[in-house]
Amino acid sequence: MPPLLTIDEPAPAPARPRPQWRAFTEMGFRPLYLAGCFWALASVWLWVHAPARITGVLGGMFWHAHEMLWGFVATIAVGFLLTAGANWTGKNPLRGNALAGLCLLWIVARAGYLMPGRPAFLIAAAADLAFFLWGAAALGRAVWVTRNGRNAGVPFLLLGLAAANAMYLWAVVQGDYLALMRYFNAGLLCMAVLTLLIARRVLPFFAKRAVAGLDIPPHTRSGHWQLGLGLAAIACLVADAPRAAALALAATGLIALVQWISWKPWAVRRVPLLWILYAGYLGLGIGLLVGAAQLAGYVLRPAWPAHVIGVAGFSVLILGMVTRTALGHLGRPLQTDRSMVVSYALMILAALLRLAALLPTAATIGFLHASVTAWVLALALYLWRFFPMMIRPRADAAKPAAPVMRVVPVARRT
Repeated sequence: MPPLLTIDEPAPAPARPRPQWRAFTEMGFRPLYLAGCFWALASVWLWVHAPARITGVLGGMFWHAHEMLWGFVATIAVGFLLTAGANWTGKNPLRGNALAGLCLLWIVARAGYLMPGRPAFLIAAAADLAFFLWGAAALGRAVWVTRNGRNAGVPFLLLGLAAANAMYLWAVVQGDYLALMRYFNAGLLCMAVLTLLIARRVLPFFAKRAVAGLDIPPHTRSGHWQLGLGLAAIACLVADAPRAAALALAATGLIALVQWISWKPWAVRRVPLLWILYAGYLGLGIGLLVGAAQLAGYVLRPAWPAHVIGVAGFSVLILGMVTRTALGHLGRPLQTDRSMVVSYALMILAALLRLAALLPTAATIGFLHASVTAWVLALALYLWRFFPMMIRPRADAAKPAAPVMRVVPVARRT
């Protein structure tokens, strides 16, 4: 008697796809997230543990400040915008060998700043500026061709970052410390305004998709005020009007805190992909208020605004964004595993310890070294987890067929 039911055995699971150059250069986030996070890890370790190896014209603290802002934070921003630009416009701004060329400029800049001599510095500066200009032009072209007016201002913020970078490098050559700090702060604020613009858009969207029944406002109107006040703060800072810049910056930070509260942070406490973003947005808002206090003349060390905005704000936000957006664009479930959550905790710990190291105590060096250790581990965990994914095709590029079930009719007795 034949069996009533036969089930074909499923085909063996497909082998893990091999690394592909085409996949690696498919979108901007793949090489630039990895490059930015690796450089953040390596450059901080170098700055604290092997400063003698920083032998370029852009040396010491000037190198560290520059590489954290333009070598790490702004690089991640370019990778994000080139990727988001494809969603906004339906046109991938940069891919393939063109994207590889952009990354090559980035590598030349990072290496050149470490080498001694004026020629190496000039080559690095030219490559660095070309990197940002090319990124802004590619994004601007995609926006222009598709008539995407809503995002028409984003390429100009990248151009602002490039301009602040050029002025910072020129101030280094001139040895003008006051101008150098002014241009660094202008670049920091350009990045802050760009980050606020991006985070205000994506954070409510992510939260409402991840938490059932969560209803939070997008704050479009307050976002416009925030953008305008942030740009005003940058203009006042470049014009050497610190008091006016402080007022505009304080208002920008207060709006960020009001937005953060209205987004119901307690509702996302069980979703690591969200609470890490909320933590970074809070750090950025507080950092803008600290920056305003420093510009207003209150007794604060110049390092405080840069580290509150840069470490507690940008870096915490970045780790959340490079996880969440990478998972989404790699076709993987929007879920964190243990290594990701541990990296979030380590990054927040690194931020707190770095701020503690700014306090005038006998434990300053100990806090600094502990912060660097937590920082390196957080970024190393990210690279360890995501590097294998970034160099391979999307997880959903070729799904295996489902098992086949075949019903066999029962033979009739004769």
